[in-house]
Amino acid sequence: MHTQTLPNANVWPPVLACGAWLKNSACLLQGDQAIWSPVHGDLGDPQSCLALERSLDTLLACADATPRAIAHDLHPDFYSTQLAIEQASRLGVPAFGVQHHHAHIAALLAEHGLPGPAIGLALDGVGLGSDGAAWGGELLWVAADAWQRRGSLLPLPLPGGDIAAREPWRLVASALHLLGRREEIAVRLAPLVGAPAVGTVVRMLERQLNCPPSSGAGRWFDAAAGILGLSLRQAFEAQAAIALERLAGEYLASHAAPAIEEGLWRIRDDGLLDLLPLLARLFVLADEGRAGEGAALFHLTLAAALADWVRRQPGDLPVLLGGGCFANRLLSARLSQHLLDLGRHVFSAQSVSCGDAGLALGQAWIAAHWPALDCQAALPQEEHPACA
Repeated sequence: MHTQTLPNANVWPPVLACGAWLKNSACLLQGDQAIWSPVHGDLGDPQSCLALERSLDTLLACADATPRAIAHDLHPDFYSTQLAIEQASRLGVPAFGVQHHHAHIAALLAEHGLPGPAIGLALDGVGLGSDGAAWGGELLWVAADAWQRRGSLLPLPLPGGDIAAREPWRLVASALHLLGRREEIAVRLAPLVGAPAVGTVVRMLERQLNCPPSSGAGRWFDAAAGILGLSLRQAFEAQAAIALERLAGEYLASHAAPAIEEGLWRIRDDGLLDLLPLLARLFVLADEGRAGEGAALFHLTLAAALADWVRRQPGDLPVLLGGGCFANRLLSARLSQHLLDLGRHVFSAQSVSCGDAGLALGQAWIAAHWPALDCQAALPQEEHPACA
Protein backbone atom coordinates (compact mmCIF):
# COMPACT_ATOMS: atom_id res chain seq x y z
CA MET A 1 0.00 0.00 0.00
CA HIS A 2 1.15 3.54 -0.62
CA THR A 3 -0.46 6.90 0.08
CA GLN A 4 -0.63 9.86 -2.28
CA THR A 5 -1.62 13.36 -1.17
CA LEU A 6 -3.75 15.04 -3.81
CA PRO A 7 -3.37 18.78 -4.58
CA ASN A 8 -6.29 21.17 -4.04
CA ALA A 9 -8.37 18.27 -2.78
CA ASN A 10 -11.66 18.48 -0.94
CA VAL A 11 -11.82 16.67 2.37
CA TRP A 12 -13.79 13.69 1.14
CA PRO A 13 -15.51 11.00 3.13
CA PRO A 14 -14.09 7.57 2.26
CA VAL A 15 -14.83 6.15 -1.20
CA LEU A 16 -13.41 2.80 -2.28
CA ALA A 17 -12.76 1.98 -5.95
CA CYS A 18 -12.04 -1.47 -7.35
CA GLY A 19 -10.30 -0.57 -10.61
CA ALA A 20 -10.37 -2.25 -14.00
CA TRP A 21 -9.74 -5.69 -15.48
CA LEU A 22 -6.24 -5.17 -16.90
CA LYS A 23 -3.39 -4.11 -14.60
CA ASN A 24 -5.89 -3.96 -11.76
CA SER A 25 -5.28 -1.86 -8.68
CA ALA A 26 -7.70 -0.54 -6.05
CA CYS A 27 -7.82 2.83 -4.35
CA LEU A 28 -9.33 4.35 -1.20
CA LEU A 29 -10.00 8.08 -1.45
CA GLN A 30 -10.48 9.87 1.86
CA GLY A 31 -9.64 13.28 3.21
CA ASP A 32 -7.09 14.67 0.76
CA GLN A 33 -5.38 11.35 0.21
CA ALA A 34 -5.51 8.41 -2.16
CA ILE A 35 -4.41 5.13 -0.58
CA TRP A 36 -3.35 2.66 -3.30
CA SER A 37 -3.18 -1.08 -3.33
CA PRO A 38 -0.35 -2.76 -5.22
CA VAL A 39 -0.93 -3.41 -8.93
CA HIS A 40 -2.45 -6.88 -8.99
CA GLY A 41 -2.18 -7.61 -12.69
CA ASP A 42 -4.92 -8.81 -15.00
CA LEU A 43 -8.02 -10.30 -13.41
CA GLY A 44 -8.04 -13.21 -15.82
CA ASP A 45 -5.52 -14.70 -13.37
CA PRO A 46 -7.18 -16.21 -10.26
CA GLN A 47 -4.21 -15.13 -8.14
CA SER A 48 -4.81 -11.52 -9.15
CA CYS A 49 -8.44 -11.86 -8.09
CA LEU A 50 -7.40 -13.18 -4.69
CA ALA A 51 -4.89 -10.35 -4.36
CA LEU A 52 -7.63 -7.82 -5.10
CA GLU A 53 -9.84 -9.36 -2.40
CA ARG A 54 -7.04 -9.04 0.15
CA SER A 55 -6.31 -5.47 -0.89
CA LEU A 56 -9.95 -4.43 -0.49
CA ASP A 57 -9.96 -5.85 3.04
CA THR A 58 -6.81 -3.90 3.83
CA LEU A 59 -8.14 -0.66 2.34
CA LEU A 60 -11.42 -0.99 4.22
CA ALA A 61 -9.43 -1.38 7.43
CA CYS A 62 -7.66 1.92 6.57
CA ALA A 63 -10.94 3.80 6.11
CA ASP A 64 -11.89 6.33 8.79
CA ALA A 65 -15.55 5.40 8.36
CA THR A 66 -17.79 3.19 6.24
CA PRO A 67 -17.19 4.19 2.60
CA ARG A 68 -19.79 6.45 1.03
CA ALA A 69 -19.79 4.13 -2.01
CA ILE A 70 -17.77 1.44 -3.75
CA ALA A 71 -16.96 2.39 -7.32
CA HIS A 72 -16.32 0.01 -10.21
CA ASP A 73 -16.18 -0.28 -13.98
CA LEU A 74 -19.42 -0.50 -15.96
CA HIS A 75 -18.57 -3.95 -17.33
CA PRO A 76 -20.76 -6.44 -15.43
CA ASP A 77 -18.46 -9.43 -16.05
CA PHE A 78 -15.31 -7.93 -14.52
CA TYR A 79 -14.39 -9.63 -11.27
CA SER A 80 -13.68 -6.17 -9.85
CA THR A 81 -17.27 -5.17 -10.63
CA GLN A 82 -18.73 -8.28 -9.05
CA LEU A 83 -16.56 -7.88 -5.98
CA ALA A 84 -17.57 -4.23 -5.64
CA ILE A 85 -21.25 -5.13 -5.74
CA GLU A 86 -20.75 -7.88 -3.14
CA GLN A 87 -18.82 -5.59 -0.81
CA ALA A 88 -21.33 -2.75 -1.21
CA SER A 89 -24.21 -5.06 -0.40
CA ARG A 90 -22.39 -6.32 2.70
CA LEU A 91 -21.71 -2.76 3.89
CA GLY A 92 -25.12 -1.39 2.93
CA VAL A 93 -23.72 1.33 0.62
CA PRO A 94 -24.18 2.01 -3.11
CA ALA A 95 -22.10 0.23 -5.72
CA PHE A 96 -21.33 2.95 -8.22
CA GLY A 97 -20.53 2.13 -11.85
CA VAL A 98 -18.23 4.51 -13.71
CA GLN A 99 -17.61 4.47 -17.45
CA HIS A 100 -14.04 3.43 -18.20
CA HIS A 101 -12.87 6.47 -20.20
CA HIS A 102 -14.66 8.92 -17.95
CA ALA A 103 -12.57 7.43 -15.14
CA HIS A 104 -9.33 7.85 -17.12
CA ILE A 105 -9.96 11.59 -17.43
CA ALA A 106 -11.18 11.95 -13.85
CA ALA A 107 -7.95 10.34 -12.62
CA LEU A 108 -6.08 13.25 -14.20
CA LEU A 109 -8.42 15.80 -12.63
CA ALA A 110 -7.68 14.22 -9.25
CA GLU A 111 -3.92 13.93 -9.80
CA HIS A 112 -3.55 17.57 -10.85
CA GLY A 113 -6.10 19.04 -8.45
CA LEU A 114 -8.32 20.38 -11.22
CA PRO A 115 -12.00 21.01 -10.50
CA GLY A 116 -13.17 20.73 -14.10
CA PRO A 117 -14.69 21.17 -16.51
CA ALA A 118 -12.06 19.99 -18.95
CA ILE A 119 -11.74 18.38 -22.35
CA GLY A 120 -10.42 14.84 -22.17
CA LEU A 121 -8.84 12.71 -24.86
CA ALA A 122 -9.09 9.11 -23.64
CA LEU A 123 -7.20 6.72 -25.92
CA ASP A 124 -6.72 3.05 -25.14
CA GLY A 125 -7.58 -0.39 -26.40
CA VAL A 126 -11.08 -0.92 -25.12
CA GLY A 127 -13.55 -0.09 -22.38
CA LEU A 128 -17.28 -0.65 -22.18
CA GLY A 129 -19.19 2.44 -23.28
CA SER A 130 -22.38 3.68 -21.69
CA ASP A 131 -24.18 2.55 -24.87
CA GLY A 132 -22.89 -1.01 -24.49
CA ALA A 133 -20.38 -0.69 -27.35
CA ALA A 134 -16.60 -1.01 -27.23
CA TRP A 135 -15.05 2.44 -26.78
CA GLY A 136 -11.42 3.48 -26.74
CA GLY A 137 -10.84 6.65 -28.77
CA GLU A 138 -12.95 9.26 -27.01
CA LEU A 139 -13.32 13.03 -26.91
CA LEU A 140 -15.01 13.86 -23.60
CA TRP A 141 -16.20 16.92 -21.71
CA VAL A 142 -15.85 16.22 -17.99
CA ALA A 143 -16.96 18.24 -14.97
CA ALA A 144 -17.14 17.22 -11.32
CA ASP A 145 -20.77 16.15 -11.52
CA ALA A 146 -21.44 15.63 -15.23
CA TRP A 147 -19.77 14.37 -18.38
CA GLN A 148 -20.49 14.09 -22.06
CA ARG A 149 -19.09 12.18 -24.98
CA ARG A 150 -18.33 14.80 -27.64
CA GLY A 151 -16.91 12.42 -30.24
CA SER A 152 -15.05 9.21 -30.93
CA LEU A 153 -12.72 7.68 -33.46
CA LEU A 154 -14.56 6.09 -36.36
CA PRO A 155 -15.37 2.57 -35.14
CA LEU A 156 -13.58 -0.28 -36.87
CA PRO A 157 -15.34 -3.65 -37.24
CA LEU A 158 -13.53 -6.41 -35.36
CA PRO A 159 -13.96 -9.65 -37.33
CA GLY A 160 -13.99 -12.41 -34.75
CA GLY A 161 -14.45 -10.00 -31.85
CA ASP A 162 -11.65 -9.95 -29.28
CA ILE A 163 -9.40 -12.13 -31.43
CA ALA A 164 -9.00 -9.16 -33.82
CA ALA A 165 -7.11 -7.31 -31.09
CA ARG A 166 -4.56 -10.15 -31.09
CA GLU A 167 -4.35 -10.49 -34.89
CA PRO A 168 -3.74 -7.15 -36.64
CA TRP A 169 -4.15 -8.69 -40.08
CA ARG A 170 -7.89 -8.78 -39.35
CA LEU A 171 -7.81 -5.00 -38.86
CA VAL A 172 -6.07 -4.68 -42.23
CA ALA A 173 -9.03 -6.55 -43.74
CA SER A 174 -11.43 -4.23 -41.89
CA ALA A 175 -9.65 -1.16 -43.25
CA LEU A 176 -9.83 -2.44 -46.82
CA HIS A 177 -13.49 -3.30 -46.31
CA LEU A 178 -14.32 0.22 -45.08
CA LEU A 179 -12.28 1.77 -47.90
CA GLY A 180 -14.40 -0.10 -50.45
CA ARG A 181 -11.39 -2.18 -51.57
CA ARG A 182 -12.72 -5.61 -50.65
CA GLU A 183 -11.19 -7.28 -53.70
CA GLU A 184 -7.73 -6.56 -52.26
CA ILE A 185 -8.27 -8.41 -48.99
CA ALA A 186 -7.51 -11.89 -50.31
CA VAL A 187 -4.76 -10.66 -52.65
CA ARG A 188 -2.88 -8.95 -49.84
CA LEU A 189 -3.54 -11.27 -46.92
CA ALA A 190 -4.01 -14.83 -48.21
CA PRO A 191 -0.27 -15.30 -48.88
CA LEU A 192 0.44 -14.24 -45.29
CA VAL A 193 -2.20 -16.03 -43.22
CA GLY A 194 -3.80 -18.51 -45.61
CA ALA A 195 -6.78 -18.39 -47.92
CA PRO A 196 -9.23 -20.20 -45.59
CA ALA A 197 -8.75 -17.72 -42.74
CA VAL A 198 -9.00 -14.74 -45.08
CA GLY A 199 -12.11 -16.15 -46.74
CA THR A 200 -13.81 -16.52 -43.38
CA VAL A 201 -13.00 -12.93 -42.41
CA VAL A 202 -14.20 -11.61 -45.78
CA ARG A 203 -17.55 -13.36 -45.32
CA MET A 204 -17.83 -12.04 -41.77
CA LEU A 205 -17.23 -8.47 -42.93
CA GLU A 206 -19.61 -8.74 -45.87
CA ARG A 207 -22.41 -10.19 -43.74
CA GLN A 208 -21.54 -8.19 -40.58
CA LEU A 209 -21.37 -11.42 -38.60
CA ASN A 210 -19.41 -11.33 -35.33
CA CYS A 211 -17.86 -8.01 -36.30
CA PRO A 212 -18.55 -5.76 -33.30
CA PRO A 213 -17.50 -2.16 -33.92
CA SER A 214 -14.85 -0.59 -31.71
CA SER A 215 -13.72 3.02 -31.49
CA GLY A 216 -10.56 1.89 -29.67
CA ALA A 217 -7.45 3.86 -30.61
CA GLY A 218 -5.43 0.72 -30.06
CA ARG A 219 -7.16 -0.92 -33.00
CA TRP A 220 -6.11 1.94 -35.30
CA PHE A 221 -2.51 1.38 -34.19
CA ASP A 222 -2.97 -2.33 -34.92
CA ALA A 223 -4.37 -1.60 -38.37
CA ALA A 224 -1.47 0.72 -39.20
CA ALA A 225 1.12 -1.81 -37.99
CA GLY A 226 -0.56 -4.55 -40.00
CA ILE A 227 -0.71 -2.46 -43.16
CA LEU A 228 3.00 -1.63 -42.88
CA GLY A 229 3.91 -5.29 -42.41
CA LEU A 230 5.07 -4.94 -38.79
CA SER A 231 2.64 -7.33 -37.13
CA LEU A 232 0.26 -10.03 -38.22
CA ARG A 233 -0.26 -11.58 -34.77
CA GLN A 234 0.59 -10.20 -31.34
CA ALA A 235 2.36 -12.28 -28.73
CA PHE A 236 1.67 -9.72 -25.99
CA GLU A 237 -0.49 -6.67 -25.37
CA ALA A 238 0.38 -3.62 -27.54
CA GLN A 239 3.17 -5.45 -29.39
CA ALA A 240 2.05 -3.98 -32.71
CA ALA A 241 1.77 -0.45 -31.33
CA ILE A 242 5.21 -0.69 -29.73
CA ALA A 243 6.75 -1.85 -33.00
CA LEU A 244 5.03 0.99 -34.83
CA GLU A 245 6.31 3.62 -32.39
CA ARG A 246 9.84 2.18 -32.47
CA LEU A 247 9.97 2.27 -36.28
CA ALA A 248 8.58 5.82 -36.35
CA GLY A 249 11.22 6.97 -33.87
CA GLU A 250 14.02 5.35 -35.87
CA TYR A 251 12.79 7.00 -39.04
CA LEU A 252 12.50 10.46 -37.49
CA ALA A 253 15.98 10.15 -35.95
CA SER A 254 17.53 10.05 -39.42
CA HIS A 255 15.00 11.69 -41.74
CA ALA A 256 13.03 14.90 -41.95
CA ALA A 257 9.47 14.57 -40.69
CA PRO A 258 7.11 13.56 -43.51
CA ALA A 259 4.72 16.25 -44.64
CA ILE A 260 1.19 15.91 -43.32
CA GLU A 261 -0.90 16.09 -46.44
CA GLU A 262 -4.27 17.77 -46.51
CA GLY A 263 -7.21 15.43 -46.31
CA LEU A 264 -5.63 12.62 -44.29
CA TRP A 265 -8.43 12.86 -41.72
CA ARG A 266 -12.03 14.03 -41.60
CA ILE A 267 -14.06 15.27 -38.63
CA ARG A 268 -17.70 14.51 -39.27
CA ASP A 269 -20.66 16.54 -38.10
CA ASP A 270 -21.56 13.77 -35.63
CA GLY A 271 -18.16 14.15 -33.93
CA LEU A 272 -16.50 11.08 -35.45
CA LEU A 273 -12.82 11.41 -36.30
CA ASP A 274 -12.26 9.44 -39.51
CA LEU A 275 -8.67 8.37 -40.21
CA LEU A 276 -9.43 6.11 -43.17
CA PRO A 277 -7.67 8.49 -45.62
CA LEU A 278 -4.52 8.07 -43.52
CA LEU A 279 -4.76 4.28 -43.73
CA ALA A 280 -5.21 4.54 -47.50
CA ARG A 281 -1.96 6.51 -47.66
CA LEU A 282 -0.20 3.86 -45.54
CA PHE A 283 -1.13 1.18 -48.08
CA VAL A 284 0.64 3.25 -50.75
CA LEU A 285 3.75 3.69 -48.63
CA ALA A 286 3.82 0.01 -47.70
CA ASP A 287 3.62 -1.00 -51.37
CA GLU A 288 6.54 1.33 -52.10
CA GLY A 289 8.68 -0.18 -49.33
CA ARG A 290 8.50 2.96 -47.19
CA ALA A 291 7.26 1.45 -43.93
CA GLY A 292 9.40 3.72 -41.74
CA GLU A 293 7.95 6.81 -43.35
CA GLY A 294 4.49 5.33 -42.95
CA ALA A 295 5.00 4.70 -39.24
CA ALA A 296 6.17 8.29 -38.74
CA LEU A 297 3.33 9.68 -40.83
CA PHE A 298 0.78 7.74 -38.79
CA HIS A 299 1.99 9.23 -35.51
CA LEU A 300 2.35 12.78 -36.79
CA THR A 301 -1.01 12.76 -38.54
CA LEU A 302 -2.81 11.25 -35.56
CA ALA A 303 -1.37 13.96 -33.30
CA ALA A 304 -2.41 16.71 -35.74
CA ALA A 305 -5.89 15.22 -36.16
CA LEU A 306 -6.47 14.93 -32.41
CA ALA A 307 -5.39 18.55 -31.92
CA ASP A 308 -7.77 19.63 -34.68
CA TRP A 309 -10.55 17.67 -32.98
CA VAL A 310 -9.92 19.55 -29.73
CA ARG A 311 -9.57 22.90 -31.53
CA ARG A 312 -13.13 22.62 -32.79
CA GLN A 313 -14.54 22.38 -29.28
CA PRO A 314 -15.96 25.65 -27.93
CA GLY A 315 -14.04 27.52 -25.25
CA ASP A 316 -10.48 27.10 -24.09
CA LEU A 317 -10.81 24.45 -21.41
CA PRO A 318 -7.71 22.56 -20.26
CA VAL A 319 -7.01 19.35 -22.16
CA LEU A 320 -6.32 16.07 -20.34
CA LEU A 321 -4.59 13.15 -22.04
CA GLY A 322 -5.56 9.80 -20.49
CA GLY A 323 -5.50 6.13 -21.40
CA GLY A 324 -2.80 3.61 -22.17
CA CYS A 325 -2.06 4.94 -25.67
CA PHE A 326 -0.41 7.95 -24.06
CA ALA A 327 2.41 5.70 -22.90
CA ASN A 328 3.46 6.31 -26.52
CA ARG A 329 5.98 9.11 -26.03
CA LEU A 330 6.06 10.18 -29.66
CA LEU A 331 2.29 10.65 -29.85
CA SER A 332 2.16 12.36 -26.44
CA ALA A 333 4.95 14.81 -27.24
CA ARG A 334 3.66 15.77 -30.68
CA LEU A 335 0.06 16.15 -29.54
CA SER A 336 1.04 18.18 -26.48
CA GLN A 337 3.08 20.54 -28.63
CA HIS A 338 0.18 21.01 -31.05
CA LEU A 339 -2.15 21.82 -28.16
CA LEU A 340 0.33 24.20 -26.55
CA ASP A 341 0.67 25.96 -29.90
CA LEU A 342 -3.11 26.42 -29.79
CA GLY A 343 -2.74 28.10 -26.40
CA ARG A 344 -4.28 25.23 -24.44
CA HIS A 345 -3.19 24.01 -21.02
CA VAL A 346 -2.28 20.33 -21.30
CA PHE A 347 -2.18 17.78 -18.47
CA SER A 348 -0.98 14.19 -18.64
CA ALA A 349 -0.27 11.48 -16.08
CA GLN A 350 2.79 12.10 -13.92
CA SER A 351 2.53 10.28 -10.59
CA VAL A 352 -0.41 8.04 -11.60
CA SER A 353 -0.41 5.54 -14.46
CA CYS A 354 -2.04 6.83 -17.64
CA GLY A 355 -3.36 3.30 -18.19
CA ASP A 356 -5.68 1.00 -16.31
CA ALA A 357 -3.44 0.78 -13.25
CA GLY A 358 -4.46 4.37 -12.45
CA LEU A 359 -8.15 3.98 -13.24
CA ALA A 360 -9.36 3.42 -9.65
CA LEU A 361 -8.45 6.99 -8.68
CA GLY A 362 -10.78 8.33 -11.36
CA GLN A 363 -13.56 5.98 -10.28
CA ALA A 364 -13.24 7.13 -6.67
CA TRP A 365 -13.01 10.83 -7.62
CA ILE A 366 -16.23 10.63 -9.63
CA ALA A 367 -18.12 8.79 -6.88
CA ALA A 368 -16.86 11.27 -4.28
CA HIS A 369 -18.13 14.23 -6.30
CA TRP A 370 -21.42 12.78 -7.47
CA PRO A 371 -24.38 14.49 -5.81
CA ALA A 372 -26.93 11.68 -6.19
CA LEU A 373 -25.50 8.27 -5.43
CA ASP A 374 -29.02 6.86 -5.48
CA CYS A 375 -28.96 7.58 -9.23
CA GLN A 376 -32.31 9.34 -9.16
CA ALA A 377 -31.00 12.35 -11.14
CA ALA A 378 -32.86 12.60 -14.43
CA LEU A 379 -29.80 12.71 -16.67
CA PRO A 380 -29.12 10.79 -19.88
CA GLN A 381 -27.08 7.66 -19.17
CA GLU A 382 -24.20 9.00 -21.23
CA GLU A 383 -23.86 11.96 -18.90
CA HIS A 384 -23.58 10.18 -15.57
CA PRO A 385 -22.30 6.93 -14.09
CA ALA A 386 -24.64 4.07 -13.34
CA CYS A 387 -25.33 2.56 -9.95
CA ALA A 388 -25.77 -1.16 -9.52
